[in-house]
Amino acid sequence: MATIQETDVKALFDVGAHFGYQRGRRHPTAAPFIFTTKDRSDIFDLAQTAQRFTEAREFISKCATEGKTVLFVGGKAEVATLVKAAAEKVGMPYVASRWVGGTLTNFKQIRRRIDRMEKLTEERDRGERTKYTKRERLMLDREIEELEARFGGLRALTEVPAALFVVDARHESIAVAEANQLTIPVVALASSDCDFSMIQYPIPANDSTMQSVKFFVGAIADSYHNKKAAKAV
Repeated sequence: MATIQETDVKALFDVGAHFGYQRGRRHPTAAPFIFTTKDRSDIFDLAQTAQRFTEAREFISKCATEGKTVLFVGGKAEVATLVKAAAEKVGMPYVASRWVGGTLTNFKQIRRRIDRMEKLTEERDRGERTKYTKRERLMLDREIEELEARFGGLRALTEVPAALFVVDARHESIAVAEANQLTIPVVALASSDCDFSMIQYPIPANDSTMQSVKFFVGAIADSYHNKKAAKAV
């Protein structure tokens, strides 16, 4: 019978998790996770990926057991929909667009923006904007739209999260840096161009193809959901 890790390695191979970027793009901290280089592209050691993936899932499960908030972050166009869907599935906040600087390190100010978004939305939905001119209502609608695009996924976030789950730590380097500044643990799906020294729970694997990202994001969401559901029973 295959062990859990052996099963994970096969599943990881099947989704193409082993493919990194070209050798020339490799960040020095990624070297320990590289098995070989083929056709000038790095190939991850999937045994290590499986081990790190297990550690990441265990940490996420622990967060769920303790009722802690995990902020899902992934703003790349090709992964944003997956990140948003996974976060919504487990009732967690998310950033599935461009990270706004200060989202963590200046959270009180960000929270004020979110509160304004909610206030304006409630006024609109309750039909309480008769005091405004047509032009003013149009401007307010535009403001709501802009705030929604930036902060819509953060409505439920009333304080800084206990942890971050990030897709592509290089692309989300500002978010990762802010988390490190506040000593918030980072779980990250990170390819060979990422700085692994900034990630407390790295998942060294392909962070760009839909098949690979969908696999990891789904598994992380399931880890949180399953523990949360078990706790509720």
